Amino acid sequence: MPPIDDILTGLLYLAMIAVVAVLAFGIINLYRGDEKARSRSNKLMRLRIVLQFSAILIIIAIFLVRQNFGG
Repeated sequence: MPPIDDILTGLLYLAMIAVVAVLAFGIINLYRGDEKARSRSNKLMRLRIVLQFSAILIIIAIFLVRQNFGG
């Protein structure tokens, strides 16, 4: 079983990729002119905020693991 530090680092990479992907979809959505674009932009912004918050929590967890367990 890999150390918890490696697992958290992998999760952090996934969270950062997800943030970038949602941000890219949001930017692409800005240039669409359909009637659902505003609603979709709002949902994408909310999702991006949740993903950024989860990435911050993972960063905090990595710091705590490294501080307490020397990982």
